[in-house]
Amino acid sequence: MTKINKVLVVGGGIGGQSVAIGLKKAGFAVDVVEILPEFNVYGVGIIQQANALRALDAIGVADEVMRRGSPYGKVKLCLPHGVQIGEAGTPPIGRFPSHNGISRRLLHDVLFEEAQKIGLKYRMGITVESIDNQPDVANVVFTDGTTDSYDIVIAADGVHSKVRKLIFGEFKPSYVGLSVWRYPFKRPAGLDTGYIFFNKKHKLGVIPMTAESCYIFLNSAEGDNPMIPEDQLVDKLKGYMSAYPVPVVQELIPQVTDAKLVNYRALETLKMPAPWYKNRVVVLGDAAHTTIPQLGSGAALAIEDAVVLIEEVQKEGEVEEMFDRYMTRRYERCMMVVDVSETLGAWELLEYNNQPLPEGANMGMLMGKTGMALTAPI
Repeated sequence: MTKINKVLVVGGGIGGQSVAIGLKKAGFAVDVVEILPEFNVYGVGIIQQANALRALDAIGVADEVMRRGSPYGKVKLCLPHGVQIGEAGTPPIGRFPSHNGISRRLLHDVLFEEAQKIGLKYRMGITVESIDNQPDVANVVFTDGTTDSYDIVIAADGVHSKVRKLIFGEFKPSYVGLSVWRYPFKRPAGLDTGYIFFNKKHKLGVIPMTAESCYIFLNSAEGDNPMIPEDQLVDKLKGYMSAYPVPVVQELIPQVTDAKLVNYRALETLKMPAPWYKNRVVVLGDAAHTTIPQLGSGAALAIEDAVVLIEEVQKEGEVEEMFDRYMTRRYERCMMVVDVSETLGAWELLEYNNQPLPEGANMGMLMGKTGMALTAPI
């Protein structure tokens, strides 16, 4: 049996911090490198379903995340005027509610504080320059010129992963024709759960984030050139919001004032083919499977990847066997989420462009079926 002692985690995002915390608690020596010089996370809000909370519980932070966030039940699906047409979300898993809303910054804070508590060290402002990835060791040169050797290297450095490119070659993400807008707000007094409003050209969600705050997301189709100048973001977002004549949306519109707070991005997917490992390097999270947010599961998948990898490297066997077990447990589940999210996005794009949906297309049914599948053990 191969003994793993020393681990490098590349990337200090949600997946990277999760795997580093779990491995450190399991007794491994862990280094984390993060290319950003400091943690200045924005990203507005994040939706955590029950399976994400279950995974966070495995590394010991679920209760704190729920304490700082805003647990809520199923999301109400509504027409633009507010008439409810359905609901979405998984049932609770044990003590974990259907959803927990939280700001991305707060989630990072919870993970970072846990990391500090257990003595995990971060090296900020650097990443890997090169990796000599041998069958028995990974020799790493960092961008600051330092070097070190590791038993395994975990690539958690996102959709544009440098580690993935170094070891596996170039994989380019694919633009799906959709964009997402997010903006933070003071929480309206009557916001009892999450809401998603649908019209013919876009959809808008109002999601609790903390006891005092919420955020909206808006899904739109911006065509073949989805880049929008910063000085147009506020007016364009307000224009989209004005199409929803329901009080919970209308009362938020005057708060949209700062282009710097508009979190706007074109949506991309990336599916790295199996296996996600080679010799001593293994990939997780967005670096392996970037999804669009139609199921609200991107961060959840990264945390689940981390939990499974933590479990597998503590078991008997050679490193390749550990990584192979990780793949067996993760590949189909992650591909299901990416594929279903792409299908939902493609159907939305057809609707936004006044084109008919494929025969038998039922967004609510597909979302419900996939959500239930995600409640299964990982």
